Amino acid sequence: MSIFRLLIVLGLLVLGGCASGPGGRLQKAGTVAVFDMSLHTSLDWARIKGHRSELWTIDGTPLNRLLIYSKVRPGEHVFQLARERRSRPDGPWYRAGMRLDELQALVVDGLTDQGWVGVDAGNLRPHRFGDVEGLRFDLDLANPDGLIYRGTAAVAEREGRLTVLVWLAPREYYHARDVAAVDAMLDSLRFTGR
Repeated sequence: MSIFRLLIVLGLLVLGGCASGPGGRLQKAGTVAVFDMSLHTSLDWARIKGHRSELWTIDGTPLNRLLIYSKVRPGEHVFQLARERRSRPDGPWYRAGMRLDELQALVVDGLTDQGWVGVDAGNLRPHRFGDVEGLRFDLDLANPDGLIYRGTAAVAEREGRLTVLVWLAPREYYHARDVAAVDAMLDSLRFTGR
């Protein structure tokens, strides 16, 4: 094979890799099953699945991201990064039966633990996700490079496990563009019993 043909084949492979994205798949607008819940979204998302977590984005993670954590266990990091240790008993560890304000503080501490700066939560409000009680709240924070983000969170405790959804987008354009659609999507969250 000539060097020219080899370069063409390699170029086509690279282009094919770019077209398929970073391991995610397209999630079209509509009602979506995610772990033991369903959501209705009016937006199309790129969806990257994990064992008990998913990452969704519309324009790429620096521009918007929806973090979904399912069945966080007692003693586990709110974002499923580690288990509680004696050497670090004060981390963002979930405990069954936490009050709503404690759950909000848990998410804030988890974001701070992830390197987000100046994390501020407000507009804490109880919310029902079908027959499951939970909470919603809004976020203001910055990434380590100083880009200012806004976001919203939905948190519910069910059967001794925690479900956390956090949506973040830069304040300047992306947050205002999508916040109404994301709020409606999070409000539509229902648990399916799986």
